[in-house]
Amino acid sequence: MTKPTASGKLRPFFKLFGEALAGSEQDYTTGSIRRAVLLLAIPMILEMSLESIFAVVDIFFVGKLGDAAVATVGLTESVLSIVYSIAMGLSMAATALVARRVGEKRYREAAHAGMQVIVFALVLSLIMSVVGVTFARNILQMMGANDKMIAENIRYTQIMYGGNLVIMLLFLINGIFRGAGDASIAMRSLWISNGCNIILCPLLIYGWGPLPGLGLQGAAIATTIGRGIGVLYQLYRLFIKQGLLTFYLHQLKPHKELMLQIIKIGSSAAVQFLVSSGGWIFLTRLMASFQVAAVAGYQIGIRLLIFFLLPAWGMSNAAATLTGQNLGAGHPERAEKSVWITTGYVTIYMVLVSLFFFLFGTPVVNFINTDPQARHFAIQTLRIVSLSYIFFGVEMVMLNAYNGAGDTRTPTLVYFIGSWLFQIPLAWFLSQYYIKEPKAIFIAIVISQFVTALLSFYLFRQGRWKTVKV
Repeated sequence: MTKPTASGKLRPFFKLFGEALAGSEQDYTTGSIRRAVLLLAIPMILEMSLESIFAVVDIFFVGKLGDAAVATVGLTESVLSIVYSIAMGLSMAATALVARRVGEKRYREAAHAGMQVIVFALVLSLIMSVVGVTFARNILQMMGANDKMIAENIRYTQIMYGGNLVIMLLFLINGIFRGAGDASIAMRSLWISNGCNIILCPLLIYGWGPLPGLGLQGAAIATTIGRGIGVLYQLYRLFIKQGLLTFYLHQLKPHKELMLQIIKIGSSAAVQFLVSSGGWIFLTRLMASFQVAAVAGYQIGIRLLIFFLLPAWGMSNAAATLTGQNLGAGHPERAEKSVWITTGYVTIYMVLVSLFFFLFGTPVVNFINTDPQARHFAIQTLRIVSLSYIFFGVEMVMLNAYNGAGDTRTPTLVYFIGSWLFQIPLAWFLSQYYIKEPKAIFIAIVISQFVTALLSFYLFRQGRWKTVKV
């Protein structure tokens, strides 16, 4: 009997990898759970990986414009995270509703639910565009930007807020695809979007040939165009090259009952992400009380942390889809097992990332930024905050399982306790009265993430998410 070779052992994995990338109609409510997790997680990880690559590439190009430009991006995106929060909340509502209907094999209702969420997003994004463009100066002042920084870079803030529709739709429509189990389409839309961003960013920031350099304003234009192209691909897959679900324009007509469900799930999910992102806004504002180099270094460190955090978020999205579909099919124990398997994968990944930052964090930061002071704070951010990565991972998977089940209120409560009742007061006290330097904020993040992960684990074990009706 011949022993299997290494290539022979890897062949099934490569076959599964290729199948996940190609995308196909799958029934995730039967068969191997590990196979289901990987089929969903692989494209979701790759989807989030390119998103995280763009975040680092973007800060690399913007970093060449100086600390003030980097700080402006950080201050703008801190408040823009409100838009991200609403988009992710609606995306979670779409995933929960679509996944539950797909699990029940009610495909027409699944498509209808997805289209109703799009209607909701269109109205909200219009309101936010008007508010963001009109009050961009006030927003930057509120976040601690000085007059010179505002005068030089306000156009970046206005373009980013004005173009929030493409952010909303990109997140939201991908939530529809994930709920249906079409993770490969969601992956491709972000690949297209961020690939365009990466190409356009240096061209529009620095100029090329007859094309003039637009500085920081060019970064905003590149991001908006890139995301817009990604949305066009999504619309093509929704209405022209259709898959498991069939979408029609008449489904955009507002439906009272569905709208109420969307408001119930989506508003709670949006508040969930607002609570979480609001905490990060407060931390950025606290950081702004220190020197500009500290703000710039913090933004570089956070971008690098997000670079490695987003793939784990992709894995946790797989848990959300599997939870929703298996609950819809009447298999709560299978849903629970899916979450535990995903948690194991995420934990292993987070441990490896933490080790990477301790070993290679300094050369990575030195490659991205040339200012010695900014480098110091960026490296400090990486080394301290990465200690909380395992806690981040457990928290993400457990709470996304709740989201996938349609219970968005429990994660909201957990984030509120962890962020507003624990992290923010601790960061404020340590930075203002005890340690009195930026690393106090990083230490507060680590401690609060431990508390949040512990609470998430405890609530998940209670099992109340299994009885949620959507």
